[in-house]
Amino acid sequence: MPTPRKSTKARLIEAALDLFAERGVTETTTKAVAERAQVNEVTLFRNFGNKYRLLLAVIEDSAVFAKLVHALVEQANTKDNVADFLQEYAQQSLLTLDKAPDLVRSILGEAGNYPMENRLALGKGLSEANRYVAEYLEQAIAKSGLCSNLTSEQIVNLLNFLLLGYFIIESSTEGYSFSDEQNDFLDSLVRLFLQGCFTSSAVTSGVTDTSIVKVEPEGVADLPANLVRSLFQKAKKTGKQEYALVYVLFGAGLSLEEVLRLERSHSLFEPPQHILHINDGAGRQVPLNQWVMGFRYGSKSTNPLIQWLKSRKDDQAAIFINEASDAITEAELQNIWQELSADLLTPQGETPVIKQARQTWCVEMLMRGIELEDLSILSGMEIKQLQQYAQRARNKAALEAAVRLDQKQS
Repeated sequence: MPTPRKSTKARLIEAALDLFAERGVTETTTKAVAERAQVNEVTLFRNFGNKYRLLLAVIEDSAVFAKLVHALVEQANTKDNVADFLQEYAQQSLLTLDKAPDLVRSILGEAGNYPMENRLALGKGLSEANRYVAEYLEQAIAKSGLCSNLTSEQIVNLLNFLLLGYFIIESSTEGYSFSDEQNDFLDSLVRLFLQGCFTSSAVTSGVTDTSIVKVEPEGVADLPANLVRSLFQKAKKTGKQEYALVYVLFGAGLSLEEVLRLERSHSLFEPPQHILHINDGAGRQVPLNQWVMGFRYGSKSTNPLIQWLKSRKDDQAAIFINEASDAITEAELQNIWQELSADLLTPQGETPVIKQARQTWCVEMLMRGIELEDLSILSGMEIKQLQQYAQRARNKAALEAAVRLDQKQS
């Protein structure tokens, strides 16, 4: 039997979908759509009124969105646990988006130019897709014996924000990447959700799932910007030495032992940078950052450490001293930290410890774009040891990209 001829509306929607993918919504004309569908332009106006009503029909067409989402979930739902479900869903989502990158960038990137009706339809379509995926994720969570403070729909929303953010940046830029390979990004993404969203309530497949509950990569627990800012503010109110101490910890990423060994001669001010010489055997130099977690604490001429040293009237060589003007001891330095952090809590509900300042500095330097080799030189740490910090930095970068994408759409 001959194949039934598609309706005029269906041909126009199909033609519009192709052209939106090729040229973008803004550059596609109604005349071009009509020619591709082999009808005259008047027929297009009779059926849809204008280009944006036609776009609305494309967005609402079940063949474009619903079937796609169903196929993604059906593949992911064959997996036995949450980790495999997330991995499969994320991988298939990126593969699907990659089939029509221009269309995705055009529909999302140009949405601000659309009528409210179109934006509402786009939002409704995405919300319905998220709810559908969330139903299956909830089943996977139950199978794995996990629980979360977030709803499955919230988890899917965050996951899709990250996937869209990654896809748009990767497909729209050159010379910038969150990771060397897409698989590295997917592994980071799944690990981030497993560690940040779930806690284990049962043993699955003979293995206790508490192995995936850690909030940060093993050994890394950097502090959030608001907590670091609070430490700086408290230290400034407490005294010049306390302010200088916090600045050195977060501005140069020194360990407790390195701080204790610091002497005045190790402070080298070479405009526009203040440098600390670290005597750790081989010896190395570390710049004191002027900016820490979004706030500026140093300038070309002064910073908290310089102010502290200028206020000194003693002859003690050590940079940090006690009330007797002797070099400060480890116990005394820890006491200062404990007083400053006494009423502060990390996201894990714990009091911050001094070693987390160094971890925070490492992650921030990587977020700023420093290479692992250079960070190894500055920190005195092996590249292998820094890999966990690089993983944490990638996780944070992915989250920030998702937030920027969300803000751009609002």
